[in-house]
Amino acid sequence: MPASVKSVKPARCTLMTEGPIARQLFSFALPLMLGMLFQQLYNTADSLIVGNFLGSDALAAVSSSSNLIQLMLGFFMGLSSGAGVVISRYFGARDTGRVQKAIHTLLALGLVSGVLLTVVGVTVTPILLRMMGTPETVLPQSIAYFRVYFLGSIPSLLYNMCRGILQAMGDSRHPLQFLIISSVTNVVLDLLFVGVLHWGVASAAAATAISQLVSTVLCMALLMRSEREDHVSLRQIRFDLPSLREILQNGVPAGLANCIIAVANVVVQSNINAFGAAAMAGCGAHSRIEGFAFLPVTCFNMAITTFVGQNLGAERYDRVKKGVRIGLTCAVVIAESIALLIYIFSPQLIGLFDQNPEVIAYGVMHQRTTTPFFFLLAYTHAMAAILRGAGKSTVSTLVMAVCWCVIRVPYVTIMAHIFPVLRSVSSGYPVTWALSSIVFTVYYFKVDWMHGYKART
Repeated sequence: MPASVKSVKPARCTLMTEGPIARQLFSFALPLMLGMLFQQLYNTADSLIVGNFLGSDALAAVSSSSNLIQLMLGFFMGLSSGAGVVISRYFGARDTGRVQKAIHTLLALGLVSGVLLTVVGVTVTPILLRMMGTPETVLPQSIAYFRVYFLGSIPSLLYNMCRGILQAMGDSRHPLQFLIISSVTNVVLDLLFVGVLHWGVASAAAATAISQLVSTVLCMALLMRSEREDHVSLRQIRFDLPSLREILQNGVPAGLANCIIAVANVVVQSNINAFGAAAMAGCGAHSRIEGFAFLPVTCFNMAITTFVGQNLGAERYDRVKKGVRIGLTCAVVIAESIALLIYIFSPQLIGLFDQNPEVIAYGVMHQRTTTPFFFLLAYTHAMAAILRGAGKSTVSTLVMAVCWCVIRVPYVTIMAHIFPVLRSVSSGYPVTWALSSIVFTVYYFKVDWMHGYKART
């Protein structure tokens, strides 16, 4: 790596420790939003094409797999976000040596994790799907989709970790470009495999895996060509124990939080499955729509985490608080504005996935029960992002564990038993979103959440 790497700021990377805060958050979040919009096309293209070409049972098979995929991938995505906090902190402090060690350690972790996830995902698929009560009419297609999807675990994890590296350095534009390319690839392959060649539900997962491989190759090529702080050398991909320790300290709580949420969603999905394939398809269609709806919120959260990490690294504490206020406001206002549109056009949106009247009825009911409270979900995720950027991942994990798992799971199970209608299951979401919002608010205003970070630095 060139000597200049220690003294030259990457032209495509952004230090967020100077300049107008709102402009920086928006300029960072917009490419992220566009990129994640295309990333959502992965699963949404699968659902749209599978639902229209292969029918409701096939759509239910893809939908039933989504929560399990989130469960299996969530922990490793948390590790990636934890590494992003470490990298952004050292980038803000202009410590190139530690940035390099953290980057190569993260990639080594991605390779090992990818192998592990492939083996576990392929092996436990039938067991987990049966535990969820997946109907027998849907089970064979669910197993096929799930197994093929996880054969692509290594490129999937590596890409998300490469993307995390770029975002921690303030580069949100290159991930956008790569996702556009891979998303178009995914849609074309979906149409070819499912619509033209009629290879079935598993081929939709294969299209996704191939598209993720394209993203990984492009992202790795960029990092390997770089002559800046984010340069990657294949020979240097190894574990640096101090860097690994920091990544795990920040990433494991975030990963556990993702798993906890996913476990809760799997239990909720089990309750949904009890109402049959139409309910599975309708709620699955809503989850795809919700994924698009929350893109702006998710992107502001990522911008907030990077902003907080860089500015704490630079010891700009007043700037952190100003950025937090702007980010929270944007996340809540945008989420509720989009929720209003979804509520109004709910039948038409669900109908894009499946024209079956029963599927539409279930999907609309679920959607109109949850969307009015999107501002609570946005607020909760934004607060969690702030604490992750401050190195307080354990706090957000505990809040999520209690509110979204310990409380949500029994609430949904009991309500569905007392009132055996799907609305009982749907109501579990806004109730627990409200609870987590209250807990985060109390913590934010009652605890000096930057104090521990200041002491460490």
